[in-house]
Amino acid sequence: MPPTLSDALGVDGDSVFVAVGAGGKKTLIYALADELSDAVVTATVKMPKFGGHVERTVLTDDPVSAAREATERPLGLARDGDRSDRYLGYDPEVVDDLAASGATPLLVKGDGARTRLLKAPKEGEPPIPNAATVVAPLASVRVVGQPLTEEAVHRPKRVAELTDVAAGNEIRPKHVADVLAHPDGGLKNVPDGADAVPVVNMADTEETVETAREIAAGVLERARSVPRVLVTRLIHDDPVVDVLERD
Repeated sequence: MPPTLSDALGVDGDSVFVAVGAGGKKTLIYALADELSDAVVTATVKMPKFGGHVERTVLTDDPVSAAREATERPLGLARDGDRSDRYLGYDPEVVDDLAASGATPLLVKGDGARTRLLKAPKEGEPPIPNAATVVAPLASVRVVGQPLTEEAVHRPKRVAELTDVAAGNEIRPKHVADVLAHPDGGLKNVPDGADAVPVVNMADTEETVETAREIAAGVLERARSVPRVLVTRLIHDDPVVDVLERD
């Protein structure tokens, strides 16, 4: 029997979980919210509206008080957005205060990728709160075989700088592993003491599962600080395909 997402990621009732990167952050957060019924969902970046993924949404500049007063869970906390289809997140320091108040498990969207399949952060990204206990850098296995362009990759220039793939050339598994394992890529701004658990998502065929395992093995080879890497198909009922752990 495959593990649950929360068990595979090491997320429990006291955790502050942050999803970064590209290829399924919101899906991962909402899947965790389904498993962890007491969860509070928020963001340090702009995010689409919560919809039916939470029991109640509170738009507030004082999330600590809102979390204390609202009894419904999962609870979505954000600020009113500048567009009708999205909310604004909080500064990382505000999320730290929220965590310190005991509003856990806290599930945080900590990056934006404009629905692309792979991303490398620019200067100042990602805004991860210091209270984070688990950070999950995501990438989609479906980016393998595609050219390094803006159609598939958010900030392709940054990806080129972190790997040996040139703009327009084909992305291979090693390039995805390079990005996920790089201290200026998937591991950027992970706080001391937090576990970095990369997730290779969208592995929903035998071929993509094997490619995702190749990426995961590459991450473990490159980043000694990473304890394990998940291979997932997050839109399925059994989202955890494999967990590759360090020997």
